[in-house]
Amino acid sequence: MSERAHIQVREANVYASPDDFHTIFNEGLKELYQLSFLLTRDPAKAERCLVSGFEDCVSGNRVFREWARSWAKRTIVQNAIRELQPRPSQSNSLQSGAIFLDIDKLSSRSGRHFEVDAVLRLADFERFVLIMSALEHYSEHDCALLLGCSVRDIREGRTCALKELADSHHMEPSDNQLVVQEKN
Repeated sequence: MSERAHIQVREANVYASPDDFHTIFNEGLKELYQLSFLLTRDPAKAERCLVSGFEDCVSGNRVFREWARSWAKRTIVQNAIRELQPRPSQSNSLQSGAIFLDIDKLSSRSGRHFEVDAVLRLADFERFVLIMSALEHYSEHDCALLLGCSVRDIREGRTCALKELADSHHMEPSDNQLVVQEKN
């Protein structure tokens, strides 16, 4: 085998193939749809984002095989952002920095379990920030880049989301819960 052919075979084993993405979407369909639905809160939009995400993965840029699952989720997030174009509300920008100190109290007070319906009632921007940062573990910087805003907007959006969830009366244990885990 020539050196060039050997390099091509080695590269083919490193990068995710369309078949790899078929497997990821088939095996993780429920999880990927749930992510899409939580972001869009609309079944039709969630389906569009899921299908577009699959198409983007299969026909898009090459990605390392070990990153393929994360890449699939990221394409769904990006499609949901394009679909809804969530933006920070103007009222958030007036909040003081003191609220950031209470973020751990807000998320731990309820045991970090929230009703899915309460999450779906959040404003688009706050819902996106909560899901991207707390559930998908995107950094504040990555959230800001994807959402086209500042890191401060991300912090304020997450604070607002957690406060709204903590203030909601929908935190009783049930089968329809979303577990929020903050990164340390």
